[in-house]
Amino acid sequence: MPVGVLTLEIQLPYSHSLKEKRAVLNRMRDRLRSRFNVAVAELDHQDAWQQAVLGVVSISNSQPLLESVFQQVLAESERILGQDVAHHSLDFF
Repeated sequence: MPVGVLTLEIQLPYSHSLKEKRAVLNRMRDRLRSRFNVAVAELDHQDAWQQAVLGVVSISNSQPLLESVFQQVLAESERILGQDVAHHSLDFF
């Protein structure tokens, strides 16, 4: 049973406070959870205003299904954040 982990490194150059950063991340987290039934957590840079690392996790009985879901999650993240997704990585366990 594969577990997929998508890590998103995000730059938020227009954010001027942790409150603004949290508003953006919460909106994104809520949208991804509701649309794709995935778990989302902020993994790093909690005290930095202009950067964040989000982890998105899902489990399935099919790795191709997970790959498809994570491609959609990445596309939605880029649609929400635009060019602010600096780097991403996808791993399966």
